[in-house]
Amino acid sequence: MAPAAASGGSSLPSGFAVFITFPDLLFIFEFVFGGLVWILVASSLVPVPLVQGWVMFVSVFCFVATTALLVLYLIGTHGGEASWVTLDAAYHCTAALFYLSASVLEALATIEMYDGYTYKQYHENISAVVFSYVATLLYVVHAVFSLIRWKSS
Repeated sequence: MAPAAASGGSSLPSGFAVFITFPDLLFIFEFVFGGLVWILVASSLVPVPLVQGWVMFVSVFCFVATTALLVLYLIGTHGGEASWVTLDAAYHCTAALFYLSASVLEALATIEMYDGYTYKQYHENISAVVFSYVATLLYVVHAVFSLIRWKSS
């Protein structure tokens, strides 16, 4: 396996160094909060099905892509190639943009459902909105630090 990169270095970590370097440590939190968004949106009622479809697409896509990227980093597939640093930055910027759009749409749908829905359904959607914004923040932070790493590579 390739040697692990130090935090702030211009190369990607491999192996278990992924769990101790920043911003790659954020993979775990992106995985957890993205999964929570996926579960909450899948179990909640949204008055606009198109909104629920977009939020589900974003949460499932980012969950699967983040998991795949984490596994590829763990097994050291990147081999220290600079193109993987570009891929990492591009993915996290795209995921941050997707999650921001999904969070805003989910919040608007939740605001619309204030009247006419049960207390439980409304609070499930509020939880989905909160976790969606947390996932957005995680992806934005990861994107910023990935862009810094990309620029220094």
